Amino acid sequence: MSEPEMLKISFIFPNGDKYEGECGRTPDGVLIRQGIGTQISSSGTTYVGEWSNDKMNGSGTLSHPSGAVYEGQFRENMYHGRGTYSFPDGTKYSGTFNNSRFEGEGEFTDSEGRVWTGTFHRKAAPGLKLKLNM
Repeated sequence: MSEPEMLKISFIFPNGDKYEGECGRTPDGVLIRQGIGTQISSSGTTYVGEWSNDKMNGSGTLSHPSGAVYEGQFRENMYHGRGTYSFPDGTKYSGTFNNSRFEGEGEFTDSEGRVWTGTFHRKAAPGLKLKLNM
């Protein structure tokens, strides 16, 4: 069985989004994002990373015009797996994500540079502990 045909393309979607990178064809001939590529939305959000089945799947970086940046694993266009989300105010969360939510073990760095560790569940993180640098 032969390898699927991989193409490099530049494409502008009807809504103004732009994609440049690798793509493949479905069995019925439709082009889909597949491999490594960059998509820039008409609002300025940029994704650079892996695509599979026309979705963000694998490793990548998503940068928002606000200055917020997520770098890590994606599944079905969502933050999923290990990653780091940096907020525009300088705070950040590094840890596990599930369906674009903080979920599991992680570290949160506050605006004063203090690092809090513990288990996160959606918007709650009971029992966080301050990580001391000694």
